[in-house]
Amino acid sequence: MQTETKAKVDEVLGAKGQPVTVLRFTGDISSTSRDTVLGTYEGVTKSRPVLIDFSKVEYINSSGIALVIQMLMEANKADQTIAAFGLTPHFQKVFTMVGITKYAALHRDEASAIASL
Repeated sequence: MQTETKAKVDEVLGAKGQPVTVLRFTGDISSTSRDTVLGTYEGVTKSRPVLIDFSKVEYINSSGIALVIQMLMEANKADQTIAAFGLTPHFQKVFTMVGITKYAALHRDEASAIASL
């Protein structure tokens, strides 16, 4: 059974003291997550860096990966710095294989993601 996707938006300070938006997703990310994933991203300030927290995401299927790619492509068009953290080793490998690293750096944890900005 699929767990509903939820999102929370936080703000933290980056390595240089700048505001950084953190999108914290929980549950599974799939085709039913479209409004949550893309809708949450649409609400963020495009002039600041964004971190995507996958540490509480249990599963991402191919439709969910497509949503993440769409979000990252929108960030790329807006010339926005974006990074992700908290992926399991399996999903780090999948994200690398499908080319997500062209749009977002992948980090082990929130501290290393913040330090990269």
